Amino acid sequence: MARQPSTKQLSDWDRKYLWHPFTQMQEWEQEKPLIIERGKGPYLIDTEGKRYLDGTSSIWVNLHGHRHPTLDRAIKRQLEKIAHSTLFGLSNPPAIQLARALIRIAPKGLTRLFYSDNGSTAVEVALKMAFQYWQQRRPEAGPKNTFLHLKLAYHGDTIGAVSVGNIELFHSRFKSLLFPTIEADPPYCYRCPLRLTYPSCRMACLDPIEQLFKERHRELAGFIIEPLVQAAAGMLTSPPGYLKRIRELCTKYDVLLIADEVATGFGRTGKMFACQHEGITPDLMAISKGLTGGYMPLAATLTTDEIYQAFLGKYEDFKTFFHGHSYTGNPLACAVALANLEVFKEDKTLSRLQPKIKTMTRLLQPLWQLPHVGDIRQCGFMAAIELVEDKQTRKPYPLEARMGHRVTTEARRHGLLLRPLGHIMALIPPLSTDASTLARMVVILHRAIATATASP
Repeated sequence: MARQPSTKQLSDWDRKYLWHPFTQMQEWEQEKPLIIERGKGPYLIDTEGKRYLDGTSSIWVNLHGHRHPTLDRAIKRQLEKIAHSTLFGLSNPPAIQLARALIRIAPKGLTRLFYSDNGSTAVEVALKMAFQYWQQRRPEAGPKNTFLHLKLAYHGDTIGAVSVGNIELFHSRFKSLLFPTIEADPPYCYRCPLRLTYPSCRMACLDPIEQLFKERHRELAGFIIEPLVQAAAGMLTSPPGYLKRIRELCTKYDVLLIADEVATGFGRTGKMFACQHEGITPDLMAISKGLTGGYMPLAATLTTDEIYQAFLGKYEDFKTFFHGHSYTGNPLACAVALANLEVFKEDKTLSRLQPKIKTMTRLLQPLWQLPHVGDIRQCGFMAAIELVEDKQTRKPYPLEARMGHRVTTEARRHGLLLRPLGHIMALIPPLSTDASTLARMVVILHRAIATATASP
């Protein structure tokens, strides 16, 4: 048996061979990387045995804690049969069973499912489906080939997903590669573009969106939105009724509603899917992240029978959806995703989550007293603390201050791993996190913010 490399060897190899996502590698190469070797429950354990609380659910994917026995067993059972076979011209039991299970818990009216690998590809599939649907539903009526999205949106990193995104820091470099879209202001109540205050504003931010529908609905193929929470934008939470009104506008003007539930799905907002809070059904819905409980890469795009029917025809009609991935419907990933849904039932995850959501709200209240906390936003078990240089004027920290990074570094010293969104601190624990562990996370976060913002 080969000798395991030391932490130093791994660190050296990491800096020599790896290229990390969203990371300035010149800086990374000067630091000692934190190398996670194991996990248990809400904890991540590095190669030197130090334990850290997983404050981001390993970038929003882990739901039931690391090394959950039901999920471990599902992987092992499936490995004894087969790890992968293609869905091109074949099928497999886990993919079939999972599709049925997901349709049964999805918003009513979503009846068909298309697999892919991650959130970006699930969104890409939705955009291409919407684009092709209009060509095949009414080819004589002229092109409906444009998409409407919110500013500050993040829907993934493939070209289509970036085209409907609007985070300048991430996306500006690639503008010449992107297709043109239409964008509208988001419901960012803390920094309202209309300079109004909720609820007296009566969601006036919807008025310009309706005007866009009136003027351009004939060219709009779809409106893509993260329901209830714009996650990477800084956990921007929409007011109650906003999503339902968007659904009504899409229906009125014959525009497909695409719900990006990659971040908000699988209990993060307190219900299985965020759309269910307002009782709406999108025309297409992208899911990933929590789909396998944080175990395997897997994604899916769900849609209605009406959209599915538009792709049916004789072979020579070429209405086929010409899209697919090598690992589409991977049996190993589908098997653990099925087990993930079983854990929701067995552990009563959603009902047990409700008091923890209230506990999180209570625990976050003292952070309002910190002099550089401008806003605290929460939806279900997703929370964000927006740090500002000046609380009175809401002046944000400049990017070069790297305040989020400084808070993250301080939190790590005390055993909490976080990933900031610029100067916004996101706290998204595994759904299984108990009240005492959650309290410890918030105490460390409070201390880290106080320490980092106190120094010049």
